[in-house]
Amino acid sequence: MRNFDLAPLYRASIGFDQIADMMDRVLAGDVNQPTYPPYNIEKTADDAYRISIAVAGFSDDELSVELREGALIVSARKAEEDGERTYLHRGIATRAFERKFQLADHVKVTGATHTDGMLHIELVREVPERLKPRRIEIASGTSTHKDVVDAETVN
Repeated sequence: MRNFDLAPLYRASIGFDQIADMMDRVLAGDVNQPTYPPYNIEKTADDAYRISIAVAGFSDDELSVELREGALIVSARKAEEDGERTYLHRGIATRAFERKFQLADHVKVTGATHTDGMLHIELVREVPERLKPRRIEIASGTSTHKDVVDAETVN
């Protein structure tokens, strides 16, 4: 695997540290990313998103959704079972997990629901009014500057 040096990016930019840090995390990330539990990320509106995670076998009390330092952390830990069970086949994975989703600036979590073995997390992107693009009106007209000296009045 190639190693990329992002030092020039740090030297030549101001205020883009977050992007460079994210690229560092992605490029240095473990190749064997966890695939459990499976999830979907949907765009439900222009500025609204939904993360759907398959959490079959977990109850509401065993699931945890946290927002910490710009990251959405979803975790689950199965409660201890009462008594011993003997499985002839165990195909339903109910092992503990922790999934992290790095959220972009101004993305807020608006809610989470657990229905039919799916955990749905609703997100919305709320860009502050001061950061939205705005049109600047250009004034037209003939404005004369008082500081300009007319060539005929000098002689």
